[in-house]
Amino acid sequence: MSSTSERWFGAGHSTAADSAKAGAEAAAAAIAGRTPAAVFVFTSGGHDPAAMEVAVRELVRAEASGAVVVTGTGFGELSPAGATEHGVAVAAFGGPGFTVRAHTADVGALGARAAGAEAATAMTEMMAEVDAHHSVLLLLADGEALGPHEIVRGAYSVVGAAVPLVGGLTTGGSGRVVGVAIGSDRPIGIGVAHGWRPAEPPLVVTRATGGRIYEFDGEPALDVLLRRRGVTGTAADLFQGGVELCPVGLARRTGLDIRSLHGGDDEERSVFGTAEIQQGALVWLMEAERDELVAGGPAALRAAVDGLQGAEPLGALAFDCGGRKLTLGEDGTAAEVAAMRAALGRPFAGFYTLGEIARIRGAAGLHQLTLVALALA
Repeated sequence: MSSTSERWFGAGHSTAADSAKAGAEAAAAAIAGRTPAAVFVFTSGGHDPAAMEVAVRELVRAEASGAVVVTGTGFGELSPAGATEHGVAVAAFGGPGFTVRAHTADVGALGARAAGAEAATAMTEMMAEVDAHHSVLLLLADGEALGPHEIVRGAYSVVGAAVPLVGGLTTGGSGRVVGVAIGSDRPIGIGVAHGWRPAEPPLVVTRATGGRIYEFDGEPALDVLLRRRGVTGTAADLFQGGVELCPVGLARRTGLDIRSLHGGDDEERSVFGTAEIQQGALVWLMEAERDELVAGGPAALRAAVDGLQGAEPLGALAFDCGGRKLTLGEDGTAAEVAAMRAALGRPFAGFYTLGEIARIRGAAGLHQLTLVALALA
């Protein structure tokens, strides 16, 4: 746990088999008898997230205390205790100067953009109540719903450029997006890092629709990737049945945003991923050694702490990509968490996502194969 002048941040972790017990154990460790403003419950397959959230709400007496409790499911969870699957990691914070509000929207009923906008009303509600010097909108959105980039755009349409966005895309098909508005009288820092580096030369996306690319530089996209990767055969050979990911860097004014291609069509010679890559975009194939990817985790935390303007960090939330976890393997993931623990020296908790959200400048904010960190002071 960590505290400064009665403000605090705690993290807990449990691998108990029973969902309610695991949630209560991890939450009790994170809260340590204090009254939280917010509790984030991160879990993965094999657990009942609803039962877990009920147990946590009962523990913190959420209805009476006004604590915001939200749950996100992914490909695993991480904290200073390590990275696990089928466990739970909990982050909680509280103390004077924090204000937290949450709003949930149904993606299926509203559509992606409208759901993002609806979830973002958590921020307008909070701003109507308090004059927070620093604020951020955290989004936990169903990553299996269509148009996750539209969710981010919808949220941006409500909060505008002055409010940064962070968060992650969840697994489990919840069909919802949860917006959590966090206000603070002290700085809030956001860090984004991945460890990938571009391989020259770049490619122009000459034909694409949504997340499917048909042509690079006027050639069939699958043929280009097979040649550039030195693979002979089919899309299944290139992507190894979805196990092997192909990261590409999408040119932005602030650098390269990572997108993940994970499949192809041998008949139409296209390749595809879950995130939109627009026709006309300039992209690079990305590559990295294991140590470079491991370094991405602590780099994101350090960048988030740098955003605190010299204030002492209490702790951090971490949104790491499930694709990075797959690429790093068990040993690499353990090395990354150990490096994060050493770099921050404070509690942190998070989960392995279907995609990461970080919008600091501009309207775009969806990332893949990246780690996004939110640091509080």
